[in-house]
Amino acid sequence: MARSSSLVALLGLLAVAGFQHRDKIQDALKGMSNNTGGGQGGLGGVLGGLSDLISGKPGSGNVLTGGLNDLLDSFRGNGQKETADSWTTVGVPTKGLTPAEVESAIGRDTLTELSQSTGLSYDELLKRLSSNIPDAVDRLTPEGRFPTTDEEARRSLLG
Repeated sequence: MARSSSLVALLGLLAVAGFQHRDKIQDALKGMSNNTGGGQGGLGGVLGGLSDLISGKPGSGNVLTGGLNDLLDSFRGNGQKETADSWTTVGVPTKGLTPAEVESAIGRDTLTELSQSTGLSYDELLKRLSSNIPDAVDRLTPEGRFPTTDEEARRSLLG
């Protein structure tokens, strides 16, 4: 199953920086428009391919909000509705994920593509996503409310 570029961009961002490193996400988002070179160093270099989507350049659409919806649909459609709903429901403890659950919901092809584009090993990618997805989705949906624009999503994610 082909995945949307919005989902791939959101997953790439979460895999590389993760919610617990939102200061790095913020630096990457600020620096991406200035990092147009092909350098491999630092977070900006790893995320360079995602820069237009995440930085909100004209024509990129609502990547974070679209990616969030696609992400939740992937888990819900894979028999993990209760887990996905725990990330967005007020008063319900946020359930964690195992690497196997991430692989099952996202798919090996998408994860392999992300592994190659981020420079993370496949296993490290799975580990990071299983750790970062629940917290990031919880943060992106304060009080169970979904962001309506990418700017709103960026504010929620970055604090």
